Amino acid sequence: MKLPAPLIEGRLIRRYKRFLADVLLPDGSEVIAHCPNTGSMLGCQPADARVWLTASDNPKRKLKYTWELVETAPDQVACINTSRPNNQARDAIEQGTVPELAGYGTCRAEVRYGTEKSRIDLHLSDHKSLADAWVEVKNVTLCEDGRGYFPDAVTTRGQKHLRELMAQARAGERAVLFFVVNHTGITSVRPADHIDPAYGKLLREARAAGVELLAYRAALLGPDGDLSLTGAVPVSLEA
Repeated sequence: MKLPAPLIEGRLIRRYKRFLADVLLPDGSEVIAHCPNTGSMLGCQPADARVWLTASDNPKRKLKYTWELVETAPDQVACINTSRPNNQARDAIEQGTVPELAGYGTCRAEVRYGTEKSRIDLHLSDHKSLADAWVEVKNVTLCEDGRGYFPDAVTTRGQKHLRELMAQARAGERAVLFFVVNHTGITSVRPADHIDPAYGKLLREARAAGVELLAYRAALLGPDGDLSLTGAVPVSLEA
């Protein structure tokens, strides 16, 4: 998948109030961009970093620009827009890039399920031989020495999602935690025990209960902002 508009390069001045970022454009002007990320963005907002924005001509929008990508280190780029991973995963599944989830005839988004009033990101059905697959998508951008970590902050919501997936697995359905690796420097994914040890513990319990763990990385190449997932990376549960 590609971004809906060409990328505009700039320099990050600061992120503030969670959803706002001041960006310096090449012509010397400063703009306020929407920051579509509610998380800590740990490691993804270095001072004076190169960033890439998209612009909208929609007159109803309060802010014209949206922050999409950031250079976290030389030759390493991350996608910080957390509205993208669900579509990245869906496109990859429907295009056959994810062999583990191939063969399903129907894919629906935001389906209600579970005892904790959740919505699954993707529900796959109508496979000739396999049970329905309940796919929860997570965005991975925290990179430390080539390792990707999730989460980048304590997440009680993420723990709820793991409990819901475990219940689906115990009921005989396929339960899948799908990590979209939106950082070009990441070569593997593992739980961030140093940030949220409770999540790491529950993730290991989920794996033991039959929850499948998949991770696929985006190339994040080109001026058009290609977010397509290009290949799998390993998931490690080593402490």
